[in-house]
Amino acid sequence: MEKPHLLIVDGMALLFRSFFASAAMKQYIRLDDGTPTNGVQGFARHVLTAQNLMKPTHVAVCWDMGMHTFRNDLFEGYKANRPAPPEEMLPQFDMAKDVSEIIGWKNFGISGLEADDLIGSMIEKWKGDANITVISGDRDLLQLLNPATTLAFTKKGYMEYDTYTEQRFREEYGITPKQFAEVKAFMGDASDGYPGVKGIGPKTALQLIQTYHSIDGVLAALDELKPAQRMKINENVEMLKLSHQLATINCDAAIEAELNELVMPTFNETVVAQLENRGLRLITRHARSLGL
Repeated sequence: MEKPHLLIVDGMALLFRSFFASAAMKQYIRLDDGTPTNGVQGFARHVLTAQNLMKPTHVAVCWDMGMHTFRNDLFEGYKANRPAPPEEMLPQFDMAKDVSEIIGWKNFGISGLEADDLIGSMIEKWKGDANITVISGDRDLLQLLNPATTLAFTKKGYMEYDTYTEQRFREEYGITPKQFAEVKAFMGDASDGYPGVKGIGPKTALQLIQTYHSIDGVLAALDELKPAQRMKINENVEMLKLSHQLATINCDAAIEAELNELVMPTFNETVVAQLENRGLRLITRHARSLGL
């Protein structure tokens, strides 16, 4: 019997991507009352296209629930340098979740966790029961790859993805997916606001893990490193370990659902009516163009 195919959507990643792609051209697609909907309509169209392209049997949409997470408790500077969302985007966060519910996609979000943590926890929960595809733009998720999981990174428009399997990752990086968080710990992440080891970039970070397999392995072999590398690491050991905590996706979150609750919904006339009553006609037109 063929396994179910679960599509996990990084909702916030698609919402932001859709918003900025159209906001750059001032295309906010406002409702009659002036509320912008460009991010929401782009998000829904993106997922509908993926549904048509990838033919999943089940779907889940994961969301961040506010800016503060357990990582901010670990490190005050975590994501502190990110600008606030544009004013036109603010009403679209709740609207996107509402649209997801109308269409029948089940939303997931837990206060204090990021969407990445929910995605990781879903993969951990269902990797033995389903083939899983994750849609996102966040390469931090590479650490979640396993034989049952494929990552589809947004690339261009609604149709093009840069797709990673565990095999492709191992061939390109020469490490296991779980070791990717240790690479991130050394190189840091400017977008997320943690420095890693200052002076060690992506290439050196990867080489260190390829050679010594882990942070502990590197620390145990410091005498083998070049003096400059040894000094940089010695000066930043605590930040290195903290950066590893920040880079590691939590896969232990409680997912309060069973797989059979995530069956792909039918885009029927009731859904069409609800969306069009809210002025979201671009979504329904797009669904019809896909034959849904």
